[in-house]
Amino acid sequence: MTRTMTHVDARGKARMVDVGGKSPQRRRARAEGVIRLAAATREMIRRNQARKGDVLAVAQIAGIQAAKRTGGLIPLCHPLGLDHVAVRLELTREGVRAEGEAACVGRTGVEMEALTAVSVALLTVYDMCKAVDSGMSIGGIRLIEKVKEDAPAH
Repeated sequence: MTRTMTHVDARGKARMVDVGGKSPQRRRARAEGVIRLAAATREMIRRNQARKGDVLAVAQIAGIQAAKRTGGLIPLCHPLGLDHVAVRLELTREGVRAEGEAACVGRTGVEMEALTAVSVALLTVYDMCKAVDSGMSIGGIRLIEKVKEDAPAH
């Protein structure tokens, strides 16, 4: 199946897709990613001893804030009125796993908002730990769920 690129016009120039003719639908997306950390860094986070503060709490708030600003960060992304954003971070045996979820009733999906939430949450962990761990690596950022349903009638 050949897919048409919707973000380019007939001359190949970038454009924002016109979604005005689409019916609003309930949309939800979830994304995930990880940051690998040294054992000492994981222990520092577990004990809440980072010099910049509570790493997981700050990263969670940063991810939520980022999701709300996605339309201003990604050039051809529509600004959305989000109904829900959640970011969950968990300390694992290898580092921190982040999961982001976004939802709205709208004419376009919230995948970018969920992915942005995860990306910025993990970048925040990186920023807060960079003074003690030069070997950190962020990866595995991916969309894990995308749901589109008819919006309930009012």
